[in-house]
Amino acid sequence: MNTFQLSCFLAVAEYLNFAQAAQSLHVTHPAVSQQIQSLEKELNVKLFQRTTRSVKLTEEGKTFLNDARQIVAISERAKKRFDSAEPRDIETLALGFYNFPCMFLLADALEQLRTARPELHPRLQVIPFQHIYRLLEEGGLDAVVGLKETANLKIKAQFKEIVKVPLVCLCSCKHPLASRSEVCLEELRKEKLALFTPAKATIPSVKIYGVLIGDRPPSEFYFCESAEAITVLTSAGYGVSVLPGFLVPDTPQIVKIPLRDAAPESFGIYYKSLQGKPALKAFLQCAKGCFGPGADAASPMKLSGTREPFRRYP
Repeated sequence: MNTFQLSCFLAVAEYLNFAQAAQSLHVTHPAVSQQIQSLEKELNVKLFQRTTRSVKLTEEGKTFLNDARQIVAISERAKKRFDSAEPRDIETLALGFYNFPCMFLLADALEQLRTARPELHPRLQVIPFQHIYRLLEEGGLDAVVGLKETANLKIKAQFKEIVKVPLVCLCSCKHPLASRSEVCLEELRKEKLALFTPAKATIPSVKIYGVLIGDRPPSEFYFCESAEAITVLTSAGYGVSVLPGFLVPDTPQIVKIPLRDAAPESFGIYYKSLQGKPALKAFLQCAKGCFGPGADAASPMKLSGTREPFRRYP
């Protein structure tokens, strides 16, 4: 089936006359007849009742009429999309994230990028952790946005830090710690914990987990595959957690308490090269600019999405 066949069918359906249909299409009468016969053979139905005096649509032809109109309309629309007198290449920027909070964190940077490069088409994708860096290496992504990974991961890309992100203690609003303005790690050694599985934890988190776990029995830990799972367990009162504050949405059921003695995490962008990628270079500049020069955990800043300022880190 092709659009010329469908155009012949629609013309005959309109005029109910093969000669007039051929004239409207600027082709011969036999050409229209051949196209209709070919279409009927492909669909395995008769579309017209033809006699020496008249042409009528069959019930099957009436049913097919709307489908044919839609297919031809879609084809014409696709052609017009590229009929511009001044065709321009679309500039794209493919960014990968392994969770939605990381994506929301860069909303302000993307807004600045839109102003600087209005023709740019960002392509934002949330991709499972186990695949995201392979896509970056193979060229399927221009950059990956997230926390700095452990050196053991051996990512074949450069990392550009944007901001230092403080770790917080996460607990239920009903937990005794909920009223505290800050806590220290030693106090959390007495609590049951909901933590990332070791494979998902970042460098600062791994060190803190080692301090918190110590020689305690496995019954006092709940290992989770995602920040969402940690949030649910802490909200339900299974224990407390330690993780970057921006990974947790602001909800009445959850309290985020600054940790007095925990090093912040490095949040930034992985990329292979800036050579020949002006959009990526502009995005890096916008991202860095959103948090200010030399931004770190000691500077109060706003997080896109949550709009919650970072607390001062002692």
